[in-house]
Amino acid sequence: MSKFSSKNNTKITLLNFIPLHNNFFRMSTIRITKQFNFETGHALYGYDGKCKNVHGHSYKLSVTVVGKPITDTSNVKYGMVIDFSDLKKIVKEEIVDIFDHATVFNQNTPHIELANELKNRGHHVILVDYQPTSENMVIDFAAKIKARLPESINLFSLRLQETETSYAEWHQSDNL
Repeated sequence: MSKFSSKNNTKITLLNFIPLHNNFFRMSTIRITKQFNFETGHALYGYDGKCKNVHGHSYKLSVTVVGKPITDTSNVKYGMVIDFSDLKKIVKEEIVDIFDHATVFNQNTPHIELANELKNRGHHVILVDYQPTSENMVIDFAAKIKARLPESINLFSLRLQETETSYAEWHQSDNL
């Protein structure tokens, strides 16, 4: 480490990095994570507890992708696995903008009359072909995100937190 003083006694610290061969960077695989928040209501069809009733959650979604940083120095995204803003665009368009402030029902629910009434009153209702549990939602989200990622980037994991103490996780390694 070297220290320099300027004319006005401002100290500048330069870190001496060990020179690394460019292949080190080409070989390194990195995981990056972006977090999202959205509000969604749902009801669990046929459930034997309180969650059979319409209720909502403040969901927290963590999306982790894996890839190699771009090594082309002429690329404006040099050093990035994927630009966080590109990942944000995918997740917002596929999940957040759709599910935020929506009410999700299984399309086979007896709540279909309630769903239709809510729709008729201008509410955002989503009918899905699965029970809208955190477990099934995270599977759905994984499929939607994977379909939009660039070829060089892989979805590593998702974590969908439903409450402060409860979450579902999806890992690519568990789904090979």
